[in-house]
Amino acid sequence: MSKVYRCYTEKREDFDVEAQGVLKEARDSLGIEGLTALRLFNRYDVEGIDAGTYAQARGSVFSEPQVDDCYDETMPEMQGEHWILAVEALPGQYDQRADSCAQCIQILTCLERPVVRAAKLYVFFGALTDADRDRLRNYLINPVESRQAELSKPETLEQQYPQP
Repeated sequence: MSKVYRCYTEKREDFDVEAQGVLKEARDSLGIEGLTALRLFNRYDVEGIDAGTYAQARGSVFSEPQVDDCYDETMPEMQGEHWILAVEALPGQYDQRADSCAQCIQILTCLERPVVRAAKLYVFFGALTDADRDRLRNYLINPVESRQAELSKPETLEQQYPQP
């Protein structure tokens, strides 16, 4: 079994347009007044590559060094009251971000395509009630195509399905 590498990327201030948009929607449309800030991370898990390939992909496939901060294995330490919601594609659902990363790594190495899984992690800051969290969860997760993701790192990205 090969190693699973994990990294998190976050747009730097002034480039975090998506995070600011979600924050505005949560405050204005969902009426979540206790929300003070939001950080948005893209999480990538990759299996089937070596450490050298991961280092190369980290700065050219998973992140744009000019506008992203990239963290290996864990997110940076969060200060203050916060809640993390991780969202990923349902098993069997096409994930364009993960597929594009896998294709780019295959082109980079000229080897077999690795397995890549991607998720978005929303870090909400402020005093949120359970009702606020439910509204955010329902707003950000479309149950037809996505689900709440686990925060822990898997041992393998290989997925097992029961025989139909």
